[in-house]
Amino acid sequence: MADTIMDLLELSLQDTYSAENQILAALPELEEAATSPTLKQAFREHGEQTERQVERLEEVCRMLDMEPDGESCAAMEGLVEEADDMMEELEEGPVLDAALIAAAQKVEHYEMAAYGTLCSMLKAMGQTKAADLLSQTLKEEKDTDELLTRIAEQEVNPAAMQTLPADAPSGGTA
Repeated sequence: MADTIMDLLELSLQDTYSAENQILAALPELEEAATSPTLKQAFREHGEQTERQVERLEEVCRMLDMEPDGESCAAMEGLVEEADDMMEELEEGPVLDAALIAAAQKVEHYEMAAYGTLCSMLKAMGQTKAADLLSQTLKEEKDTDELLTRIAEQEVNPAAMQTLPADAPSGGTA
C-alpha cells in the first residue's frame, strides 16, 4: 500500500520502467512493419535511445535506494496491443506507416506525461540530480515526438493520401 510521496514515487518509477521495457521489446516489430526507410531508422534509433533511458531509470532507482521492477504497466500494454492490432489489420505500406506513427506518438505522449510527473516529484523532494537525469529523457521523448510528426507530415501522410479513391472527398475547406 502506498501512503507517502516516496511510495508514490517508487510506484511511478516502476511503472515507467515497465513501460520503457515493454516499448523496447515492441520497437523491433514496429521497425520491421514500417516500409518508410526514414520511419524504420527512427524506430531503430529510438530503440537505442530507449536502452539508455532504461539505464537512467535504473540509476535513479539506485540513487534513491528503490527497486525498479514492479507491476507491469497496464497503459503501455494497451498501447502496444493497439499497435499490434494495427499491424494485423492494415496492409504493408504508407497507411500502416501512418498508423505506426500514430501508435508511437501515443506512446511518446504517455512517456512525456510520466517523465514530467517524475521530474516534478523529484524536484519537490530536492532530488535535483535524479530530476536532471529524467529531464534528459523527457527532452528525448519530446524530440522523438517532433521527429515522428515531421516524418508523418513530410513523407508518410502524403504517401498515404495516394491511397484515397479518386472520388473521395478532398481536404478542401467546408
